[in-house]
Amino acid sequence: MLNLTGKNALVTGIANNRSIAWGIAQQLHQAGANLGITYLPDEKGRMENKVAELVAPLNPSLFLPCDVRNEPQIQSTFETIRDKWGKLDILIHCLAFANKDDLSGDFSKTTREGFNLALEISAYSLIQLSGAAKPLMTEGGSIVTLTYLGGVRVIPNYNVMGIAKAALEMNVRYLAAELGPQNIRVNAISAGPIRTLASSAVGGILDMIHHVEEVAPLRRTVTQIEVGNAAAFLCSDLSSGITGQVLYVDAGYEIMGMG
Repeated sequence: MLNLTGKNALVTGIANNRSIAWGIAQQLHQAGANLGITYLPDEKGRMENKVAELVAPLNPSLFLPCDVRNEPQIQSTFETIRDKWGKLDILIHCLAFANKDDLSGDFSKTTREGFNLALEISAYSLIQLSGAAKPLMTEGGSIVTLTYLGGVRVIPNYNVMGIAKAALEMNVRYLAAELGPQNIRVNAISAGPIRTLASSAVGGILDMIHHVEEVAPLRRTVTQIEVGNAAAFLCSDLSSGITGQVLYVDAGYEIMGMG
């Protein structure tokens, strides 16, 4: 059986109850993991309060601010993990962002600033967090990130985020090669389109979801909980031989040649 009892798991990227990260956190908790949750801090503390209220039923033992563009904050997060937990077993990376203007229109008009921002938050942050987690994964571990089909195929209104996801998937492979000798596995889940706060910035997201429901072999899209189940599997000993992979959890849409 899938059992994460005794495992310490840090989950990033929860914004609200539609977040895929929220689905993952619920399933890790159900499997017995001890949770740490990070949130993106803002000046008025709105995100802190919203996320704290949402995750309260999961009883996280750590609840920390972590903006991946703030290096001291990243350092503080992992120092707290070291001091409070002693070790880290699981890292869930659910972080992505791009300016809305850089998601549509002519791709050749992507701004330098927008390109750098999308790559920094959506791809480089996995390198940052994995590097910080590495010395704490003293008993091996599992790192899981979220990607999307737009990283390997052209998707309307995705533009620069497709480049960021392509970089993210290559990061998974290089990190898997580096961390494998320490028995740290690194994988990605490519989820089908789900209506979330992040996906709402993608023009026509509802049309994309309806298209998947018509074309995918299962004739539906997937839920946050289904992605959470896959993540729990990748974090468990049941997937001990899997690393450097992209697991599609998309009701089979990725296999279809015409849609």
